[in-house]
Amino acid sequence: MTLTSTVDPAEVAKFEAMAAEWWDPNGKFKPLHMLNPCRLDYITRQIAAEFDRDLTQPLPFKGLRLLDIGCGGGLLSEPMARLGADVVGADAAARNIPVAMVHAEQSGLRIDYRHTTAEDLAAAGERFDVVLNMEVVEHVADPLAYLTACQNLLKNNGLMICSTLNRNPKSFVMAIIGAEYVMRWLPKGTHEWQKFITPDELYDLIRRAGLEPVDKKGMVFNPVSWSWSLSARDLSCNYVTASVKRNGH
Repeated sequence: MTLTSTVDPAEVAKFEAMAAEWWDPNGKFKPLHMLNPCRLDYITRQIAAEFDRDLTQPLPFKGLRLLDIGCGGGLLSEPMARLGADVVGADAAARNIPVAMVHAEQSGLRIDYRHTTAEDLAAAGERFDVVLNMEVVEHVADPLAYLTACQNLLKNNGLMICSTLNRNPKSFVMAIIGAEYVMRWLPKGTHEWQKFITPDELYDLIRRAGLEPVDKKGMVFNPVSWSWSLSARDLSCNYVTASVKRNGH
């Protein structure tokens, strides 16, 4: 297997060290477990709107092929499979894959987990209706090359959901000082602030990769209710975008 690519080996090693803790809601991935309901709310609504699916029906995503790139332990792959999607979960960190496979088996879910990259999947001719690209773009060596690979993975009229972190003083305080040093939710050095991407920069990269941005929302943490919610206005820290592939790019 050739792992070509925009993968940064130091970033991959960091996440491999944490692989066994993926499904511990109070472990190193506590922030993702807390963020997950908010992410899923956005993802499911966008997919339902783009593909005209009724979320009140059983298996509303049946017949859709979905790629969860940077799947980690499967925190998004599993709910997508439960909604009926045909899910491929891919991660460049080899040790995440057995963790994800074991958990899916324990959960009675069929998910195709692979140790591979977006570039290798695209080169192999894989195509998907939906690409979930959540909290990955700030960890790659070349965001434009990576997003172009994601675009190549989409069928025409396919949908990419991409989330990342804004780059400003607030995100430095919240995501690095707060999450890594004060709350100690994440190991120090998990994020590099200079790799964070502003919404305008991300929209520009998405367009240059051959996709059409159609929506963006902030994901805002409320320290009083200790929960995350979507915001149309506040994209100052975590945010998520939807873009579509039109005209056979």
